[in-house]
Amino acid sequence: MKGWIEGFQASIDYIEHNLLNELDIEGIAKKAALSSFYYQRIFGALCGMTVGEYIRARRMTAAAQELACSDRKVIDIAVKYGYDSPDSFAKAFQRFHGITPAQARETGSNLRSFAPLHIKISLEGGNMLDYRIVEKAPFTVVGIKKRFNAETSYREVPEFWNEWSSDMKGLKGTFGVCSDMDGKNFDYWIADLYLPWEDIPEGCGTYQIPGGLWALFPCKGALPESLQKVNSQIWSEWLPSLHGYVLAGNYSLEFYLPPADDPAETVAYICIPLKKSKR
Repeated sequence: MKGWIEGFQASIDYIEHNLLNELDIEGIAKKAALSSFYYQRIFGALCGMTVGEYIRARRMTAAAQELACSDRKVIDIAVKYGYDSPDSFAKAFQRFHGITPAQARETGSNLRSFAPLHIKISLEGGNMLDYRIVEKAPFTVVGIKKRFNAETSYREVPEFWNEWSSDMKGLKGTFGVCSDMDGKNFDYWIADLYLPWEDIPEGCGTYQIPGGLWALFPCKGALPESLQKVNSQIWSEWLPSLHGYVLAGNYSLEFYLPPADDPAETVAYICIPLKKSKR
């Protein structure tokens, strides 16, 4: 646990030391020895915000402190913290602080401060998290996909499901698959198991899931709350204590059983690909 937490904290420290430089998610994730795909998922679960939101909050905090205690021009401070123009800086500043950069220089102005994160996992009472590790052969899914930005996906993926439910395109919606993360963007599939003897529905495609080891986490209860609860436990409780395995792949999936009459009895699974550790 100690090594994993230290690695993640190293990525936070890297952000802090490079606030004035261009930051990319691949470089940040590398400090935690994680892929950008998993780093962003874990960051959101542990910190309650996206990586981009955190960076903006830290930059806006530092910019406000500099405005309040120096006479540097607003344009110079805007450029220093990565903004191309005073207008874009002023809009971002006002969204965060609720006042303009000029008002921040007035005595008694109310400014917001967002302190650097410090990652600490504490044990607070024996929460039970069921899971099992299984080996699966490769399989192919068929479905519809849409490209999402990691910054906005928590809001937009549920909207994608709502759009699908109004025109199901011949799909049951057995799987939700995240794939092909390139740092900022990823594909999300609403899909079923592909059966070669059946026609591919119009507007759909196929995606092959590699074979290998999977950790399967049952989620029982109304959706999406049950999924969100287990997802947080996976990254904040299970992963730091994982031994003998490491995260694998650039994909993950959710598996949905047919909905129960009682939402409290609904069952779904979060499925995380693994590989055995070389240590």
